[in-house]
Amino acid sequence: MNIVINDSSKLVNIFGKNDENLRLIEKEVSVEIIPHGNTIQISGDKSNLNIAESIILDMVERDNLGVNNNIDEVSGSIRVKNIKSDQKKSEKSIIKTKIKTILPRSLNQDKYINSIYNNPLTFGIGPAGTGKTYLAVAAAAYFLEAGLVDRIILSRPAVEAGEKLGFLPGDLKEKIDPYLRPLYDALYDCLPANKVQKGLDNNIIEIAPLAFMRGRTLENAFIILDEAQNCNSIQMKMFLTRLGINSKMVITGDPTQIDLPASEKSGLLEAIQVTKNMSQTKQIKFSSDDVVRHSLVKKIINAYEKIHKK
Repeated sequence: MNIVINDSSKLVNIFGKNDENLRLIEKEVSVEIIPHGNTIQISGDKSNLNIAESIILDMVERDNLGVNNNIDEVSGSIRVKNIKSDQKKSEKSIIKTKIKTILPRSLNQDKYINSIYNNPLTFGIGPAGTGKTYLAVAAAAYFLEAGLVDRIILSRPAVEAGEKLGFLPGDLKEKIDPYLRPLYDALYDCLPANKVQKGLDNNIIEIAPLAFMRGRTLENAFIILDEAQNCNSIQMKMFLTRLGINSKMVITGDPTQIDLPASEKSGLLEAIQVTKNMSQTKQIKFSSDDVVRHSLVKKIINAYEKIHKK
């Protein structure tokens, strides 16, 4: 099989430095790849050839979108494409803002993005490093830029601190900021810094601790509750019932990282059961296979899972 890249200016971004992208595909897909000028020659069994071709075409598409085909992006494409034949094919959900284009790096990430686009309520459940928080914030940034919502509301419980917010120094924003830092980092990665700051100043991007959300109806908003495993049942019910007209709500959490007192039930676990058969609601369950951080993170998660099963 031969794939011809018509524009020679694309070769570096597709081949990678010293052809490292092609070598990675060779290793992970079990094919042989030989570049000849603008032509990529691929040999191997038919099913692997088809996977390798699809990955390379994805890389061409990423280049057209202005995305750098670094090792992480190529690894993500391999992860999405290198799936069993009886699994659902990737829907190629894309999040695109003015400064960032994000494509899924796993099949579950693809389902997650697709659910956020198509459902008012999406749960992203699973271990750290699977992109569930980052993708939710990136989607919120896209919805705000596209004028599909009027504001972004970020919330995250501070249970893990082991202390009341009232005892921390500073005003409300300064008290809650440390717990929302991962959300801020994702926002600044997807939106211009001046737009994020202006949004914060004008309450277009709002900090909303759970305790201050009672009684509100959140319309035309993109609402994110992160680390939801640390909400109790009352807090979760209150949060879920804030959902208003033309709003998106994404709830993320890791059921293995609950910091609530042993006597208190996690609202996330209860909400998963309550909403599992509801229409307009989707639960995406991530696993260690979806980890997009350092490869060691996946090994650590798997090791802990083995201990907890004993």
